[in-house]
Amino acid sequence: MKPITQLNDAELEEIFSRSSGPGGQNVNKVSTRVTLRHVPTNIAVTVQDSRSQAMNRQLARERLLAALQQRERRAAQTARHNREKLRRQNAKRPQSVKNRMLDSKRHRSQRKNDRRRVSD
Repeated sequence: MKPITQLNDAELEEIFSRSSGPGGQNVNKVSTRVTLRHVPTNIAVTVQDSRSQAMNRQLARERLLAALQQRERRAAQTARHNREKLRRQNAKRPQSVKNRMLDSKRHRSQRKNDRRRVSD
């Protein structure tokens, strides 16, 4: 799967609304807040950092792209983690580990047998 490097405009939904906070009369009159939603994944980003709608649109696109890339990286990381976990679970134990376990079992068995053979 190739990484996402740019957004497809057909998959985006833009919503403009009035911003809040500093910016004076401009933010009260002009719809400068931009909410950009990626329809296939339903990831939404809202930006109202600037007084300019165009600047907020650009920032929203950059942040949405970053969010999609992060989501993709996380999915790849999870898949790699699961693959490695399965590999570790299915790996055979080394011979030295097996021998150590058997020695421990023999020792424990010997101790139990010694307890049982107590003579009166």
